[in-house]
Formats: sequence, C-alpha cells, structure tokens
Amino acid sequence: MIRISDPAAKALRQLLESKGAGPDEGLRLAVRKGGCAGWQYEMGIGEAEDGDRISEFEGGRVIVAADSVDRLDGCEVDYVDSLSDAGFRINNPRAARSCGCGTSFEDAGEPPLDPSEIEECGN
Repeated sequence: MIRISDPAAKALRQLLESKGAGPDEGLRLAVRKGGCAGWQYEMGIGEAEDGDRISEFEGGRVIVAADSVDRLDGCEVDYVDSLSDAGFRINNPRAARSCGCGTSFEDAGEPPLDPSEIEECGN
C-alpha cells in the first residue's frame, strides 16, 4: 500500500485540475532499472493499466504500475516546495541509499549494482 501526504494530495488535486485530467487519471508511479543509484522513479499523469494498484484519496488517486508494486509498497508520496526545488518526492523505506537528486535509489533487498551499470548523477 502506498500513502500520500496532505501536501502531496493538495498539490496533486491542483495538478489534475490544471491539466484537465479525467476521472480515471491520477499520478502514475513506476520504478525502472537505471539512474545513478540503480533504480529510478517514473511519474506522470495517466490512467491505470491491467494489474496496476490504485490508491484513492479525496480528490484524486495514485496509481502504481503492476511491475513496481513490490518496490513501492510502504512508500509515501510527499510534496516539497522549497527555495531551491519543488515537486513530488517518494519516501521509500526500502531504499538503502538515494541519489543526491532524489530520483533514484538502491533497493535494500538486493545486492548493490556493478559500478558499470550506474549512470552519472547530476549532483
């Protein structure tokens, strides 16, 4: 199960409204191999596909891609708005470490990747 913080829920409602999203659309999350820490988050506005897990909340939904449910189980979607950055963030208890830019992580349940498999990070 994935959770969404109050600031993230508010920001997502505003984003969905501004994009004119339909009732079946929400914040769709996935995890793909890549990034500077081994696994990278993907997020965008979209509809659920077969097997995806949907978490409903007042005014919106978070959709987790079927092939990413295990890696995102127990995570929280948060929204940060600071002087230097603003956007959705994933707080992942499975992450052994995260990259400096916060878009990728190393899964604590797996051995570290070979350095040749890791991409260069912008930070």
